[in-house]
Parts: sequence; C-alpha cells; structure tokens
Amino acid sequence: MILLDKEAVKRVEELLKEFDQKLSVIILDNSARTALEAASSLGCEVGAIVKSLLFKTDNSFTLFLVSGDKRASLNKIKKNLIIKDASMASADEVKKITGFTIGGVSPIGHLNKIPIIIDNSLERFENLYAAAGHPNCVFKIDFTNLQKITKGLVKEITE
Repeated sequence: MILLDKEAVKRVEELLKEFDQKLSVIILDNSARTALEAASSLGCEVGAIVKSLLFKTDNSFTLFLVSGDKRASLNKIKKNLIIKDASMASADEVKKITGFTIGGVSPIGHLNKIPIIIDNSLERFENLYAAAGHPNCVFKIDFTNLQKITKGLVKEITE
C-alpha cells in the first residue's frame, strides 16, 4: 500500500486540499518520526518542524504545536490554560483521540475535536513542516495558514 492510500494520510490530504489546492502531502524517503529526522530529510532547520504534542489537561486533551528546537513547558501550559494538572498523553490516548500514531500526529485531521495551541516561536520561520498522518509524510505551510487551518490559539508555551 502506498503511503497516500493510508486512511490517516488521506484525511490530512483532503483537509489540505479543501483549505488550499496548492498544499499537499510530501512523501519522504526517510522517516520524519522525530524533529531531527524530519529536518535532516527536508534539509531545513530543526525549529521549522512542527511537533504535535497531545497533553492530558485536567479532564480533557489539548494539542500543542511546538517548534522542533523547543520543549513544551508544563508550567506555561498550566498557566495558559488555568489548570492544575497537565501530562503527556499515552501512545494509546494519542491514537484514540487524534487517530494518528506517535511520529505521524498531524496538526489537522483528528478523529475528535480538540483545542489546539500554537507556540509563538514557530512564527520565526517562513516555512513550517508538520506531520501528515505517517512518519514518512509531512506538509509544508506558513505560520499564518497553520493558524488558520488549525484554528489554533497562539501562546508562549515553550522553555
């Protein structure tokens, strides 16, 4: 089965085309499971890679889009959301909530509606690359359109 035929990748591709016909899924020869692998495959800065991190926040889930060269700050997440507890979602929770496996979690095309917060540090790059439903699939987008397609709130959430 070719990667573009995978259900999770199709979900992302359809949303990209619906948003802008010029956007599409890029198939990589090498894995983009980590930000470093993705940057190496794409020949870009690690910071231009969008990490999609699902956190359990009190009794729900929130997806945080973070620059590949930054770390999500639990303190800033709790402060921004005005909550007492936040922790990384388990691999099973990520799959159940987003419909993607870790390493291919896209900022769009989730099985469930989840709030999205985008770290403001991503704004420093002209082009960003985000996972597209599989560790070998990404899409290229600029910060403004990432914000529009995800309907994400921009906050400072990294260390």
